[in-house]
Amino acid sequence: MAMTLAQKILQMHTDEEVREPGQIVECSLSGVLANDITGPLAIKSFRAMGAKKVFDKDRVFLVMDHYTPQKDIASANQVMVSRRFAAEMGITHYYEGGSAGVEHALLPEKGLVKPGDLVIGADSHTCTYGGIGAFSTGLGSTDIACGMVLGRLWFKVPAAIRVNIEGSMPRWIRGKDLILRLIGEIGVDGALYRALEFGGSALKDVDIEGRLCMANMAIEAGGKCGLFPSDDLTAAYCRAHGTPDPMALAADEGAEYERVVTMNVTDMEPVVACPHLPENTRPVSELASVSVDQVVIGSCTNGRISDMRDAAEILRGRKVAKGVRCIVIPATPAVWRQAMDEGLFEVFSDAGCVISTPTCGPCLGGYMGVLGDGERCISTSNRNFRGRMGSLESELYLASPCVAAASAVTGVITGPDAL
Repeated sequence: MAMTLAQKILQMHTDEEVREPGQIVECSLSGVLANDITGPLAIKSFRAMGAKKVFDKDRVFLVMDHYTPQKDIASANQVMVSRRFAAEMGITHYYEGGSAGVEHALLPEKGLVKPGDLVIGADSHTCTYGGIGAFSTGLGSTDIACGMVLGRLWFKVPAAIRVNIEGSMPRWIRGKDLILRLIGEIGVDGALYRALEFGGSALKDVDIEGRLCMANMAIEAGGKCGLFPSDDLTAAYCRAHGTPDPMALAADEGAEYERVVTMNVTDMEPVVACPHLPENTRPVSELASVSVDQVVIGSCTNGRISDMRDAAEILRGRKVAKGVRCIVIPATPAVWRQAMDEGLFEVFSDAGCVISTPTCGPCLGGYMGVLGDGERCISTSNRNFRGRMGSLESELYLASPCVAAASAVTGVITGPDAL
């Protein structure tokens, strides 16, 4: 049987024959992830099961990233639960403080995920790792506890949607623009429990960090996962991050897809998602009258080094507009250090930006950039639901780092070509 990429990876992790969408299969897990918010819930369920140890201390990952550095007593106590559990279980990959970064940027960077892996995480954006050819998906904390104990879990085989990216990539188009355009076309439930599988002639022009960004937002269309083939770009990235012999993976010729979506990008302009859903997309040129109070450049979607470079290219020699707050958040300590070594922090500082240590912070309205009543922000994060970044009366727009940085300079939503 010709298999989709999702089916092929699930088949690698089960003794059962994967035959069709909707089938239930039990699979072995490559990794299990939790963070400072979801970890304590999973640990509570772990204790309730009477479990004494995790299935593999090297394949359980605990990353303290949402409210860290801890913003208050409650968040400090949350982290203590995970810290003590990690010590008790001898968990190898516990990240906090100077070792921690935003989880979905950190794990690929550390080489903890590779093509063909099957990873579950107690965070909905665990689907990020599909950018390097791993089947990864977010689950609830009870399922995560089961995964921690057993190293196995059941999965329903998803139907798949093929997304072909064709044409020639314009100067300022990034992975963020592509995934926002797709969500705008198919809607926030357009891929409900489906695997979004990406291909097409322009895929070679989407770098790995762009692919990670796109896979990250598969869940914004309801997707079970977002998957890219493991190709030469994937191999080069994985080798540079600790996987010496990454597996080449692609869907079979003749694999059956529920739907095929084709996007020609040749004449595309940057895309912005307007409040209060990621599907509310418009070309950036239609939003030139929309002023902003805050700009956030970071998150598990767009906090990698290529994102920092894009923002710095726009901000170099320019100033953040009066009355605008621009917050730059490198996603991991390695990105933070590389940005500093490349002189990007000097660019950001000279422009008038605030530079943060790695954190999820403002993305979930936690801290480091919470919005007040009536405030408007353009952010490189992944969700713009009402109240997502603070007040229910605030507004949140989503865009690439190129658009976010340009908007910081002008004080209104702006494409980089307009500067």
